[in-house]
Amino acid sequence: MGRVTSKVQHSAPMVGAMTLRLDGETQVVPIIGDPVAQVKAPALLTARLAARGINAVCVPGHVAAGKVSDFMSGLAVTQNVPGVIFTVPHKQTAMQFCDHMTTRAKYAQSVNVIRKTARGRVGENTDGQGYVRGIRAAGGTVTGKQVLLIGAGGAGAAIAYEVLREGAAHLAVHDIDEARRDSLISRLEAVFPGTLAVGSDDPTGFDVVSHATPMGMCDGDPMPVQIDKLSASQFAACAITKPDRSPFIEAAAAIGCLTMPGLGMFQAQEELLVDALLTLEAD
Repeated sequence: MGRVTSKVQHSAPMVGAMTLRLDGETQVVPIIGDPVAQVKAPALLTARLAARGINAVCVPGHVAAGKVSDFMSGLAVTQNVPGVIFTVPHKQTAMQFCDHMTTRAKYAQSVNVIRKTARGRVGENTDGQGYVRGIRAAGGTVTGKQVLLIGAGGAGAAIAYEVLREGAAHLAVHDIDEARRDSLISRLEAVFPGTLAVGSDDPTGFDVVSHATPMGMCDGDPMPVQIDKLSASQFAACAITKPDRSPFIEAAAAIGCLTMPGLGMFQAQEELLVDALLTLEAD
């Protein structure tokens, strides 16, 4: 019998208009959360990396709370993992895996990206920067404004720091976990004295109403604020990326508010995350 030969042509997959390499030299950047199905990062960041000519992919990892240490132990010996991205609820847990943290991450007391460096693991939090940039891109601003923040967790703490750093006149913080809320206010008062207060779910009198909790990701979740007290002159911003437009954002838009859905926040920090993965160093 004659020898049978065939030629198999392999074509690289496309990410947007960019060609994605996937081979033995590919770097892998996990994004871990619990849940993680809502994240947009894998496709968006992989495309950003490909656009820069970086042979790397971002992949989701569903890691339960309490198992992050096990996951990170495995990564410690995995040489083609240059960094890790963290989402809900792991942003505060991530701090324990950092040898160094940026000033921003220290005040936020949360980390959403870690990069391996020659000096060890460096942690940063880009959430706040993405949030205020996203608001600006949607036609709003926090500078000189009265801001109500709902949520003092990992993302909320980073947003609080950046809102004040961007020059908000006043920031009121509301969280059902009063100890977490008060701890955040106390930390930031040391840097931005006289600008913080305890808030509530009543948005009356605020220029910007900022939602930074998971409320709205699941059917039946309550609204983060008293929607009937919103007015069309207010700007409404949200950190949720699934659904694309949270019930809070839909309700605010129906009233006539300018809005920034969570995807706007993420898109505004895509380049920040890629920069952190490639160049982040300790302050």
